[in-house]
Amino acid sequence: MDVDVLIVGAGPCGLALACDLARRGVRHLLAERSATLFMGSRGKGVQPRTREVLDDLGVGEAVRTHGGAAPVGMIWKDGERQDAYDMFRRSGPTDAEPYGEPWMMPQWRTQEILLARLRELGGDVVLSSALTGFSQDADGVTARLTTGEVRARYLVAADGGRSTVRGALSVAMEGETVDPSPVLVADVRISPAALDRLNWHIFADGAGLLTLCPLPGTEDFQLVAQFPQGTPDTSAEGVRALVAARTHLDADAVTEVRWSSDFRPRAALAGRFRQGRVLLAGDAAHVHSPAGGQGLNTSVQDAYNLGWKLGRVLLGGAPESLLETYEQERRPVAAEMLGLSTRIHRGEQQRGKEAQQLGLGYRGGPLSEGAAGVLVAGDRAPDGDAGDGRRLFDVFRGPHFTLLAVGTDAPLPVPDGDAVLVHRAPLSPAYGTGLFLVRPDGYVGWAGTTTEGLHAYAARLGLALPEPAAR
Repeated sequence: MDVDVLIVGAGPCGLALACDLARRGVRHLLAERSATLFMGSRGKGVQPRTREVLDDLGVGEAVRTHGGAAPVGMIWKDGERQDAYDMFRRSGPTDAEPYGEPWMMPQWRTQEILLARLRELGGDVVLSSALTGFSQDADGVTARLTTGEVRARYLVAADGGRSTVRGALSVAMEGETVDPSPVLVADVRISPAALDRLNWHIFADGAGLLTLCPLPGTEDFQLVAQFPQGTPDTSAEGVRALVAARTHLDADAVTEVRWSSDFRPRAALAGRFRQGRVLLAGDAAHVHSPAGGQGLNTSVQDAYNLGWKLGRVLLGGAPESLLETYEQERRPVAAEMLGLSTRIHRGEQQRGKEAQQLGLGYRGGPLSEGAAGVLVAGDRAPDGDAGDGRRLFDVFRGPHFTLLAVGTDAPLPVPDGDAVLVHRAPLSPAYGTGLFLVRPDGYVGWAGTTTEGLHAYAARLGLALPEPAAR
């Protein structure tokens, strides 16, 4: 079987990348070694920037419907409520940032939503298809799967923290153990008569912290428990005994244990994100402590950065060197998010604005050129009034670039083809006055007050964007 891109691993990262490639018409295969998609809650926090990404991929409404705002914490002691404790610094939506509050949705639901979208776009997942080996040459990768051999121009490893692909490449992970104490995480159902779903319940005693967080859109709670030492018992009986030992609830208040696992929090970053025609993404490239809610979000945004670049190289006439910018842009971001996750885990920083990932960008990066208004190339392109009854995010939505003129009547080129959409918008305080070439992943690639330098920048990406005709 021949494809343009083989994606190994159908977690949130692999599914998001498959959706992005599918809407671009890139031939791909998404292979998952397991017989089903992962069914645990694990990465349950969906940060505002990731909600913007998911909206662009066409699943914003499903995320809104099936998720919910993070509940306020409630501290318990001796079976009595003590104090409310909000783990987040909350902010409401603004004109430029439509998603302000922390959002929660279990990982299995995120995957379910992305799979449904992938199928709408004509794609799917090949389950029970494990990678057993691969080789690469100057033209592509030959991969051996349990379901057959695949020839691909590129292979993307989205196969998790114990990545088979990364191991085969001998790419080292650099990092540290964030906390030597093991952690148990489980999805449980609790009798409504025993515990309400209004709060994120926090129990702390001498044996270690235990929390029960209601998961929106489900009947489940996510249980997280720290252990000073030893190996947690992840059996249903062990989880029930744990709840009875560390809370005021009886063991039989846990009516069902749907999934459980254990791990030791660590922070690790791959030494490189690309080797030849193989690229690492998501947990295969970086492993986070779950405390900061950054792992799944950083992974989805890896896919969002990589998808349009693969599309431009494979179908859009861009040079293969464009793929070098994936590591150049994403590895520093992953390193920054790893540091944030670690500090939050250790209680050195709160879950504030930084955790929302809205301030992340690529200033000074290889694809960032110019400045205009209040923005510098590499900044996230804000939302706002599009001037025609729509929002700017409505204009941006899709696999295209957008040449945006804000508060100016400067002459604009007429693109050749549909890779670039041209739009004029009214003056916006989030932009100021200027011209902005917004990348398909929602970041400003080029900015200026005239089109000088724009056509040369566009040519680097294989975009046909000539100088505007003289008036």
